[in-house]
Amino acid sequence: MKKEPFVTKEQIEEIVKTYPTPFHLYDEKGIRENAKAVKEAFAWNPGFREYFAVKATPNPFILNILKEYDCGCDCASQTELMLADSQGFDGKHIMFSSNDTPAYEYKFADKIGAIINLDDFTHIDFLEKTIGKIPETISCRYNPGGVFKMSNGIMDNPGDAKYGFTTEQLFEGFKILKEKGAKNFGIHAFLASNTVTNEYYPMLAKQLFEVAVKLKEEVGCHISFINLSGGVGVNYTPDQEPNDIRVIGEGVHKVYDEILVPAGMGDVAIYTEMGRFMLAPYGCLVTQAIHEKHTHKEYIGVDACAVNLMRPAMYGAYHHITVLGKDNSVCDHKYDVTGSLCENNDKFAVDRMLPKIDMGDYLVIHDTGAHGYSMGYNYNGKLKSAELLLKEDGSVQLIRRAETPKDYFATFDCFDILKNMKDPEK
Repeated sequence: MKKEPFVTKEQIEEIVKTYPTPFHLYDEKGIRENAKAVKEAFAWNPGFREYFAVKATPNPFILNILKEYDCGCDCASQTELMLADSQGFDGKHIMFSSNDTPAYEYKFADKIGAIINLDDFTHIDFLEKTIGKIPETISCRYNPGGVFKMSNGIMDNPGDAKYGFTTEQLFEGFKILKEKGAKNFGIHAFLASNTVTNEYYPMLAKQLFEVAVKLKEEVGCHISFINLSGGVGVNYTPDQEPNDIRVIGEGVHKVYDEILVPAGMGDVAIYTEMGRFMLAPYGCLVTQAIHEKHTHKEYIGVDACAVNLMRPAMYGAYHHITVLGKDNSVCDHKYDVTGSLCENNDKFAVDRMLPKIDMGDYLVIHDTGAHGYSMGYNYNGKLKSAELLLKEDGSVQLIRRAETPKDYFATFDCFDILKNMKDPEK
């Protein structure tokens, strides 16, 4: 399977006249089509809602596109809660899924009416002392431990994860929460990351549905929603078959009818909180080749670095690369594609077979729409790039400007560093 960029060389050449590389570019048409497909895939469940994982792409322009499809926001910090609140998402459309949570964040979540998803048994008392009550609607994150196995082998190891209640804690926690006044309960679990298979959600749903039935029968709690969280991945490599969200939705529907409906729980809403699946394929990092180095290996130096996309350096993650204008050329050159950080892992590709790259060529690094810009940082004094939206009509909108040296120095309150500084080139 070939990965095709959603932007052409001619379009990029026009864009860079206004916005120099590197920059993150998002595809509005793709985002909308995917959001619509997700909504349709779970239309069988009247209460369904996708709570987009804000951490993946925390940009108000993106959030407002998703809002048109009744998506909510899954937030993990006060700043993300503030972003969601500022864009007009009401409490029912905000899920607060945090861990090791400071008291002030719980207070703010309660203030805006967000649904609080507790990560730990001890947070029951902590939350009550912090906000003076237990909300009527509350959710708990479940971690059954052990390993999560699928037909293609072990996918992940929940037992090593820092998140969630054990099975025993979940049942005791629901009992305590009910005694303290909670009336509507949610169950949340995230047991595997970036699964490229249509069976993950249905398998997870079966496990959670069975637990939900037991909680209803043994504790007498009203389970109002079950949050399948994230974990539905994307095909970063061209040889992978992408997930089919409609097949996934029908798989969840099947186990819903098999387990929840016979137990008299056919009113349970299904929630998801996908970040990667919602956005990753609809964003790319555009960068330009500026140096080539011939030593023990062949290197191509680009004007982006791990500051702009951390995943390859941090995880060794694969991101496909297209050399614009050479999409159909033979990939007969082996390169390491590198950035300029003082770190040897600052590489977007290692021993990657690509067409011959000439200085000035534009490279599209695919699937950066989630956990791309958002994981950026300022090591080596590097500045974060702009974010652009390729709109459906072909025009381009700046949705976050690039950082400047003034931004970098702004937090040095006791120094006026810029006063005696010469103007930088960029």
